[in-house]
Formats: sequence, structure tokens, C-alpha cells
Amino acid sequence: MSGHSKWAQIKRKKAVTDARKGQMFTRLAREIALAAREGGADPAANFTLRLIIDKARTANMPKENIERAIQRGTGALKGEAIEEITYEGYGPGGIALLVQVMTDNRNRAIADIRRVFNRQGGNLGESGSVGWMFDQKGVITVEARGMDPDELGLLALDAGAEDARVDDSFVEIYTEPKDLHIVREALARRRIPIETAEINMVPKSRVQPSDDETLKAMRLIEALEELDDVQRVYSNLEIPESLVDKLEAAA
Repeated sequence: MSGHSKWAQIKRKKAVTDARKGQMFTRLAREIALAAREGGADPAANFTLRLIIDKARTANMPKENIERAIQRGTGALKGEAIEEITYEGYGPGGIALLVQVMTDNRNRAIADIRRVFNRQGGNLGESGSVGWMFDQKGVITVEARGMDPDELGLLALDAGAEDARVDDSFVEIYTEPKDLHIVREALARRRIPIETAEINMVPKSRVQPSDDETLKAMRLIEALEELDDVQRVYSNLEIPESLVDKLEAAA
């Protein structure tokens, strides 16, 4: 598995326990509200909503927070009008970036994002400038926990997955978006513990700059992720696993 994936795992585990949990709940509430607005309040009939609720429960988001977010999405509770926007740009080393935003203030969001790009050595691009470098995919992450990662990958492929990437600890499974729930449920029937299952933007290929440019690119991504209106940042940055190990050891 690439260092990029390992870095994502480290950040995901840290996010569950660190002081930014309140910010994480806010982001999850926005995702839940938007999913409920677009697909209805019933998780059984709205697979996107069900995925986000599962993610919220994994993060220990209180049940009442989840219910309020659904009610805001369906209009049963009043709240800010949230819109979803994706900004595109380039970072150090020529990496491509997609910045997914959910905001009630478009002007504030773009001003904050432009400021971070400028300060961290990136360039905000036009719509469509880098989007073509990514495909929308279902991504399931499984921690092996004593199971054979290669066997997990084969099980996923048999269930309809497109690809599976394995290492000693984790398996990343890729599907067509429409097949995500099929593969996820097939794994669940085998009682395989699923870390995450979501629709992501996956790069068609990756770029590996120098170590110095990679560190700068990682700082840009982290600065973007700190912004309140930013939900997710996708990139085609390839991070050497050795570099992630050094960063983790120094933390």
C-alpha cells in the first residue's frame, strides 16, 4: 500500500480522538443533511445517507445530532442553506487537488481556500482544470486484524470489486460507485470488519515529487483540511512510505 494510504489511515485514526472532534461532527452533520435533502430521510432507501450515518456512528457522533441533521436536510428543522462546491487547483510538485466544500457562504469559502493556496505554494485553478485526472469510485478500507490480506482482496473481487490493494495490515478495495453497497454487504455477511466505505475521487495516476515538495504538498493539504467549510481534499500525491514513517516517528 502506498504511503498516501498509510498517511490517510494515520489521520483518520487521529481525527477520532483529537480536539477537533467538534469540527468533525459539524462536517458529518452537513454531509448527513445534504444526503437527506437529495435522497430522503430513510437510510434503508438512501444508501448515501446510510454510509454517512455509519461513518458518524464510528466517530461516536451522538444519535440526536444525527437525527437533527436529517431533519435539517428534509426541511423538518430550519437551518442554513448548504451548497456543495468542488474547487480545483495545483500544489507543490505539480500535484492536482480537488477541494470538496459544503458551505452556507460561498464567498467566505473561496476566500479562505484561495488564501491557503497562496500561502502554501499552490495555485487555485479553473473548473475542470484537474477534475479529469480523477474517477469517482467506491472505496472500502479493511484492517486485516489477523486475516490474510490477499484472501480479503480475493473475496472483494469475487463480490464484484474492480481492484484491491493490500499490504500487511490494510486492504483498500475499489468498486464502481453503484457496486459499493453490494461489495460492502458481501463483506459484512462474512463478518469482515469494515473501517470505511464511501464514495471518493480516486486519481487515475499519481505524482511523486521530491521529499521537500512532498512535505510542502502535505502541509497544503492539511491546511485546506483545517478550514471549516472544507469537507475533503483529494490529491494525486504519491507519498513514499519511508517519509510517512519518519513523520510518524517525529510526531
